[in-house]
Amino acid sequence: MEDAKIVNLYDLNETIAKDLISKYEYPWEVLPHISDYILEIGPNLPTDEYKEIAENVWVHKTASIDKSATIKGPTIIGSDTEVRPGAYIRGKVIIGNECVIGNSCEFKNCILFNVVKVPHYSYVGDSIIGFHSHMGAGAIASNLKADNQAVTIKKYDNDGNVVESIETGMRKIGAMLGDSVEIGCQCVLNPGTVVGRYSNVYPLSMVRGVVPEKHIYKAKDNIVPKN
Repeated sequence: MEDAKIVNLYDLNETIAKDLISKYEYPWEVLPHISDYILEIGPNLPTDEYKEIAENVWVHKTASIDKSATIKGPTIIGSDTEVRPGAYIRGKVIIGNECVIGNSCEFKNCILFNVVKVPHYSYVGDSIIGFHSHMGAGAIASNLKADNQAVTIKKYDNDGNVVESIETGMRKIGAMLGDSVEIGCQCVLNPGTVVGRYSNVYPLSMVRGVVPEKHIYKAKDNIVPKN
């Protein structure tokens, strides 16, 4: 499934996790290894740039952290990133440079590339969000199926038929958003959603499966190429 491969989704030069992500073919394969990677590189981050503000929580000295935010380790937060009031970072999280971590947003076991903005009331679990991507207010990256079974990554044709699928064997997979993706307000990205580079998702959408790069998701049967 070419649309879902790391090489076709991300510019790895835009994340401190490049050495980790480059080991794998598909982004969800990275998820079980985020914690160990943070614990490996965190103690070796330059002390003139990063400060360990709590156990296994390394924050760049130029980052802005609101006093009401909760941050648990292991976590790394990059330069010039803003963590707003009430944000809840539950650990196993890598946040890049110049990101916005919004008020009352929750993050768990995920990687945010540089210049990612999740500014209002969102949940991001077991996900990877590419460079310069944005999630609108209230957008949710759901990571667990209602039946509690393993997630299958599926690609559909225009008639809703499955044309490709990958059995992951993993119960928790959120959204894999490529670089420069725009997710509209109040969207639900179902477990195992993959959105290709430069694609947009309309507000209030319920997305499942793979959205190709440079497309606009208007509805499950109305995914059109960008002009």
